[in-house]
Amino acid sequence: MSAAQRYLVLVTVFLGLVFDGVELGLMPVASLSVSKSLLGASFTAELGGEWFARFTAALMLGAAIGGVALGALGDRVGRTRAMGVCVLFYSVFAAMGAYAQTQEQMLVLRFMVGLGVGGLWPNGIALVSECWSSASRPLVSGAMMAGLNVGILALSQVARQWHITPESWRWVFQFAGVPALLGVFVLVVLPESPKWLAARGAAKGPVTPLRELFQPGLIRFMVVGILLSSIPMIGAWSASKWMIPWADKIAGAAHGDYKAATQGWWALGATLGSLLGGQCAIWLGRRLSYCVISAATVSITYAMFQMTAPLQASFHPIVCAQGFVATLFFGWLALYLPELFPTRVRATGSGLAYNSGRFGTAAGILAAGFLFKTLGGDYAKVGAICASIYALGMVVIWWAPDTKMEDLA
Repeated sequence: MSAAQRYLVLVTVFLGLVFDGVELGLMPVASLSVSKSLLGASFTAELGGEWFARFTAALMLGAAIGGVALGALGDRVGRTRAMGVCVLFYSVFAAMGAYAQTQEQMLVLRFMVGLGVGGLWPNGIALVSECWSSASRPLVSGAMMAGLNVGILALSQVARQWHITPESWRWVFQFAGVPALLGVFVLVVLPESPKWLAARGAAKGPVTPLRELFQPGLIRFMVVGILLSSIPMIGAWSASKWMIPWADKIAGAAHGDYKAATQGWWALGATLGSLLGGQCAIWLGRRLSYCVISAATVSITYAMFQMTAPLQASFHPIVCAQGFVATLFFGWLALYLPELFPTRVRATGSGLAYNSGRFGTAAGILAAGFLFKTLGGDYAKVGAICASIYALGMVVIWWAPDTKMEDLA
């Protein structure tokens, strides 16, 4: 593969993940406006929080299924073909959200968006990992994960200029459909991974990546990958993301851009955290770095919900710090997960490990929604209680193999 092709792969996957981030950031900033519009007179603050949990759970469930199914597709038909399908999935179904007439229709569409969101990550990360040298991988892996948060940051800035309100929210779903053009480009132009092509040529008999991953040689790595991916993902969506509807509720219509500003500050910190997560794994080693990140994240998340509040001067700086610390995990995962699996099952293994956490996330979000209702709509208490999930990382990591970049073969 030429240098020009490698950079084309890098830029295209980065853009795919940027738009992936737009889809992830869409409902936290738009959910209450959508619910107020579609529920009409029956809307209450507690019901708005419950629907936020349902929309998020639907997205996570779709992402979990998509990560497994479309991750396996990448090992069968190629990274680029699977990537193109994923981008088309998340953009087309997001655009259809602009025409939803009921909460139930939107719920189904968020599930369909999730299929593409979940499938893009394993195929994109596998493609980049196989096209770039070991020396480049920590920075490249971090840059890829930063793309997700660049998308969230970009969406927040757009929403600050054009407010998302109960009277005007459909435009943002139309905006989220634009990446369909990128999906077509990926299918038609983007070159395939040379390592995947070589592995396909050397394969004897049909490729059965899911079956191979649960054989004795790889099942331990599979279980470890699932656990290490689940902890930060459940924590992020069951705890951290409540900050945005919390900010929306407290700030209200008098501060129309405050919820978008909150998401923007979080995404700014998250972009830097994602970029540096892989470097932390190099500097401290895989296991120690994950343990330190876990301890730091549970502390800063608790502080965000119990030591400050929306509209206080300290809120946005702590939100930014939480975004930085909590997303170190995802730069770390982008480096570590591909090292666990050989080329022939890398997209399936990485996708299954990363996205299986989303099954747990969907359940965790619904549990958080129930807790939210039980606590009378207290965002701060729900976020603080759910933050404790991060503490499990300090224990689980010591059962993981301490890999290195040379393990990516």
